[in-house]
Amino acid sequence: MTNSEFERFVSDNGKDILRFCKITAGSEESGSELYQDTMLKLLERLTKLGAERNIKSYALSVSILLWKSKKKKYAVRRRIAPISSLEELAENGEQFGNGIYENSTEQAFLDVTEQNDVRALVAALPEKYRLPVYLEYSANMKMKEIAECLHIPISTVKTRIRKAKQILKVQLEAIGYDR
Repeated sequence: MTNSEFERFVSDNGKDILRFCKITAGSEESGSELYQDTMLKLLERLTKLGAERNIKSYALSVSILLWKSKKKKYAVRRRIAPISSLEELAENGEQFGNGIYENSTEQAFLDVTEQNDVRALVAALPEKYRLPVYLEYSANMKMKEIAECLHIPISTVKTRIRKAKQILKVQLEAIGYDR
């Protein structure tokens, strides 16, 4: 892949990847940092990236791996020297602040509190359910691309998304939403 092809890739897919990074990381600042790290990693491997490869899927895989690595590093550091203020922020839902998610047409009908409730519930899903949901709805990826990105079969992606929707439906009904 050449530099001009990479620039075209970033202009075509950068917004989707950035949105995914922000949602995955849980804040605008961390998401932007994850996005930059992802793009740097892609630039390092620019000569190895071929046109026949699904580069968007590869980029999202790289961002997931980088995010998991940072999360693991943070967990180790927290075990060594716990930081109560960050834990308090996480418990209070601060990482789900307003303005980091773009509203879709469907979400325009929901008011702000409903959006925050849904976002908090999605963010609380186990990782194996949360990542496919984020990839489908924030990165606008097809099932096949999600399967390639996560290195799992398509049937597993479909099952996880269906299970995530079932979990969310039960949780939303429990707090009073009937949609």
